[in-house]
Amino acid sequence: MIEGHFGSDGELFFESELIAADGLELPVTAMLDTGFTELLAVNSQDLEGLGWNFLRERQLRTAQGITIFRIYLGKIRLDQQEFEIPVYAGEEITEVLLGSQWLKTMRLFADMASGVLTLGRI
Repeated sequence: MIEGHFGSDGELFFESELIAADGLELPVTAMLDTGFTELLAVNSQDLEGLGWNFLRERQLRTAQGITIFRIYLGKIRLDQQEFEIPVYAGEEITEVLLGSQWLKTMRLFADMASGVLTLGRI
């Protein structure tokens, strides 16, 4: 189970690591975005140096309208476990985003009043 923290506007943040193709681990603070229905999204510039393989492009509806995302096969370490997953990359992504797909295998506990935020395996 990993502990997170709340942002100033109530955002849900969790620490994780992006793992480059050469094994280098980059610590990141990722925001849980339940409106994003995939696993992980990053800004296209954040992919530089990771060496992840391009898979395909896909259109998704976002708050800004229909957007084309490039999808890469990437690795992330979350809750002390490594995952190889499709990663959506776009210019308009401003934060590293964890999507709602994680909630199928992980339990989210958020108690803003007491400042407790956790995400962990079910």
